[in-house]
Amino acid sequence: MDLTEGTNKEKIERSKKMMLWFAIISMGMMFAGLTSAYVVSKNRPDWLKDFELPDAFLYSTVVIALSSLLLIYTKKLIKQNKVKQANIWLIVTLVLGIIFVILQFQGFNQILENGYFFTGSASTITTSFIYLVVVAHMAHIFAGLIVLMVLIYNNSKQKYKEGQMLGFELGATFWHFVDILWIYLFLFLNFFR
Repeated sequence: MDLTEGTNKEKIERSKKMMLWFAIISMGMMFAGLTSAYVVSKNRPDWLKDFELPDAFLYSTVVIALSSLLLIYTKKLIKQNKVKQANIWLIVTLVLGIIFVILQFQGFNQILENGYFFTGSASTITTSFIYLVVVAHMAHIFAGLIVLMVLIYNNSKQKYKEGQMLGFELGATFWHFVDILWIYLFLFLNFFR
């Protein structure tokens, strides 16, 4: 199909989806660069070989994966015109996103309690990289939390229904992206030492 074909509404929808995918690809490239720098830096003599991620990061991974599954379920509820049920699950998804953030900060605290620092003379290149990667991801999570709040608001105003799901789909795609990105980062940081 030619991208210039279709109604004006179809063209606008395609352009919004395309813009989101450009943003996702750009963010993905940023994290690819960070993880590439991590790979190169791990050959340094001062790299911590025995560093292990705190359990809080594992728990946060489970929470964020669950939030994505709930968002998929919520989309089905919206298409069935079950607005109130969908809003409840959207709120639960938002709460899971907040729990994810709390668990990330607990993970940072566990790293500090173990005597590893992110900055300053007592820091290591390993912990500085972990800090950089996780904080960069957290910025995207905060954007995702705002997106979830917009989805909750719009759904409560019944703006989403069968045939009018673009806003929900864009928001859900972004949330799924940050979720998948964290799962990749967690696996990368946990198994690529």
